[in-house]
Amino acid sequence: MKKWLGQTLDERYVIQSLVGAGGMAWVYKATDLRLNRSVAVKIMREDAAQDESIRSRFCAESHAVAMLSHPNIVAVYDVSHSDSLEYIVMELVDGVTLLQYMEKKGQLPWNEALHFSRQIARALSHAHSRGIIHRDIKPHNIMLLRDGTIKVADFGIAALGNELYESNGEAVGSIHYIAPEQARGEYPDPRSDIYSLGVVMFEMFTGRKPYLGSSIQEIAVKHMNADPPSMVGLNPSLPPELERITLKAMCADRSRRYQTADELTEDIDAFLEDRESVSPEEIDVPDPGNDPEVKARVKKRRQFLRQNAGMTGWLFGSFLVLLSALAIGSFLWNFWLKDLFTPAVRVTLPDFVGQDYSTIAADPGYQSTYAFHVIYLVDPEHAPGTILSQSPNPGRSIMITPGGVEVNLSVSIGDTVATVPDVSNMDYRAATAVLRQVGLYIEVINNYSEAIERDRVIRTDPDAGLEVTTGSLIYVYVSCGTAIRSLPVPNLIGLSEEAAISQIEANGFSYGWSQREHSDLMAGTVIGQSVEAFSSAEEHSMIYLTVSDGPEEPS
Repeated sequence: MKKWLGQTLDERYVIQSLVGAGGMAWVYKATDLRLNRSVAVKIMREDAAQDESIRSRFCAESHAVAMLSHPNIVAVYDVSHSDSLEYIVMELVDGVTLLQYMEKKGQLPWNEALHFSRQIARALSHAHSRGIIHRDIKPHNIMLLRDGTIKVADFGIAALGNELYESNGEAVGSIHYIAPEQARGEYPDPRSDIYSLGVVMFEMFTGRKPYLGSSIQEIAVKHMNADPPSMVGLNPSLPPELERITLKAMCADRSRRYQTADELTEDIDAFLEDRESVSPEEIDVPDPGNDPEVKARVKKRRQFLRQNAGMTGWLFGSFLVLLSALAIGSFLWNFWLKDLFTPAVRVTLPDFVGQDYSTIAADPGYQSTYAFHVIYLVDPEHAPGTILSQSPNPGRSIMITPGGVEVNLSVSIGDTVATVPDVSNMDYRAATAVLRQVGLYIEVINNYSEAIERDRVIRTDPDAGLEVTTGSLIYVYVSCGTAIRSLPVPNLIGLSEEAAISQIEANGFSYGWSQREHSDLMAGTVIGQSVEAFSSAEEHSMIYLTVSDGPEEPS
């Protein structure tokens, strides 16, 4: 990924810095020499470029998406393809992803979430009218500008990175937002994007995803068969009509969903209009009967309503402007302005090297300020618990964030003797955690077994109870039942190390360990994985991670 830094593509685009990574491509900030402007350049990864079908689809869909022109869609300026290089030049968006915004704020106010939803729906409407389906609508692919404008990215391209359609018809990828028909391996249509938008709306309104599970298979089944939890139950302040709109958008039966993004927008607008004013037809006017006086009063009231009905449109328009202003104001205050008016609290990073980690971890002052990430190393020259190194380096002035200042520590486990714990019949994920706690390395080996349940430990080598040197390699024999399955490997690039480990274990694989390298990405971000994403591997296979240690500090 570093080889492109400083290079000029087609004598026009000067690559400056890496700004993002995905399963299919690296995204760089670049300067367009011809137009003298900053752009984003998405360069297809070499391993993805080796798949001819992905290359041809990338090329065809990139040209199609370049024809889109809408204020809520990230613009594509240029497309280039050759035998050695495939890349797209896009609008450089100065903002954050909806995912980052939701992680910061949690549950969004309904008016703010509705403001975002209408913009996404308008973007979908424009793309669908030109025959382009996104196929991977999720908070990760939705950008928020500083003024509250939504920009949807990667129309027709994002799903190529997930490659949802394997030869066996199994669906993988963004499983939390995937439409039921995509989970079944069927081809998506515009209603599939509407379903995914419905899931995003559910998450904005409630602060959580509708379907959770321990595996992608479990979540996929819930998309197809389960009923989501009550949105009003999760957010009592949510107007019930917004729950109805959201659940219609994410109906499992696509024939009962909104058939177009415009239908969804119309229902949102109708809700907002009803929220502001009631039409004359809906006002309860009593039956005048035969009483002349009552008839006269009712006639006068009806005339008044008809005369003022023309004001409804004006009031509704004014309400939309006010609603947008409130939503934008809320967005700016919570994500940017509040920080400007809140004095930044900074801390000078202490020197932890040489200290005992248990003492550091138990210190209340450190607990409230730092978030420690620990790697244990065998080191006969230092006593167990001694901190061997830290990143970032001591003396750095760092702003305190809500989650604490992240500090990576390597801690000695000495060179002592350990007794192999008895982990037989334990779930292999729990067993590997137990073995690591006593300073042992693990290699998982699949074994057929009719007596031991799948995913449970049959035995270890050396056996339980034997004494071994700390840091020794232990072979863990795990039951795979009567047959070994091949499972799709998740894309871990760009995730946090903790999230990547969770994904490895949730998808039926084993986490080995992580090595760290300096990179332009934020410290703690996964930049490499030992088994290629979107390939197939045997269940329980070990996956090792390469994790960013942040930019290399000048000496």
